[in-house]
Amino acid sequence: MQQPASASQIDGRSTGTRPVFGALLRGAMLRCPACGLGAMFRRYLKVADACPHCGEALHHQRADDAPPYFTIVIVGHVVVSLVLAVEMAYHPPLWLHAALWLPLTVILSLVLLSSVKGALVALQWALLMHGFDPDFKEDSFDADPT
Repeated sequence: MQQPASASQIDGRSTGTRPVFGALLRGAMLRCPACGLGAMFRRYLKVADACPHCGEALHHQRADDAPPYFTIVIVGHVVVSLVLAVEMAYHPPLWLHAALWLPLTVILSLVLLSSVKGALVALQWALLMHGFDPDFKEDSFDADPT
């Protein structure tokens, strides 16, 4: 059984060293970046508030538009390379290009999006970004600043 990244926690936040490469791998496999055992997502792209296994707080994540952007870059490089290779080798008609590449693009995008988001959330966790730092104190904003 894999041990969590650290033995102690403060408010659901692990303390101690956070290996970046290991966290990225665990995140890409849709697992908790701290323990690698609990599921990171409640649904397809909805990050769980905390790891169900180790209790690591995950609600601090701010992935925003980065996962779709990186997914587009990855899928675009793969599909465009394949389109060019097939076109140069076989010169198929346009309807065959559409029949091949449109479904492949959609499927690759849907498959990779959750792994990319998991890796980015894990990277935020490993680099202590967006409240993942156990020493982070959230600002309390008053409704009336005067």
